[in-house]
This record gives sequence, C-alpha cells and structure tokens, in this order.
Amino acid sequence: MFKAIAAKAQEHIYLADGKVPNPARDAPGALTGKVDDVLGILAWAGTAAGVAGVLITGAMMAISMRRGEGSEHMGRLGMVLGGCVLVATAGPVVTFVFA
Repeated sequence: MFKAIAAKAQEHIYLADGKVPNPARDAPGALTGKVDDVLGILAWAGTAAGVAGVLITGAMMAISMRRGEGSEHMGRLGMVLGGCVLVATAGPVVTFVFA
C-alpha cells in the first residue's frame, strides 16, 4: 500500500525533478472562439474605462483650478494611469505566460 501511495505521489512531483507539465490544448474550437471574443470585448471596455478615467480626472482638475481649490487629483490621476498600464499589459503578460 505504501509503495502505491509513493508511486502516485511521485507522478505528481513536477518541479522537484525538473519536469515541467505541458498540458494538451483540447478545448473545442467554438468555445475558444467565444472566449477570445469575450476577452477582446473586455479589453476594449478596460481601455475605454481608462480613457474615460483620464478625461474625468482632467476635468475635475480643471474645475478645481478654476475654483482655486487645492486637491489631490494627481494621486487620482496616478491611480488611473496605473490602471491603464495594468489593463494594457494584462493581455501580453497572459499570452507570454500561457502560450
């Protein structure tokens, strides 16, 4: 019994012995096409949200300067631009890691 458990455990050790698993891609073509379409739509939505965020932050900065108020819009702009960078690099990073 112990030998069977040890043999089964040995099958699941990949990185300890230097072997890296390489799973086969066997998803149906229609499903992968639909997933690609959804991911493309989400990427465009993320890009549009980033552009809208930059425009809204710029408008708020302009209104605050017009009123003579000091505000923390630069921090908000930094967060928006950080989100834009995250959305822009998500696709290439996932493609690099999983392709």
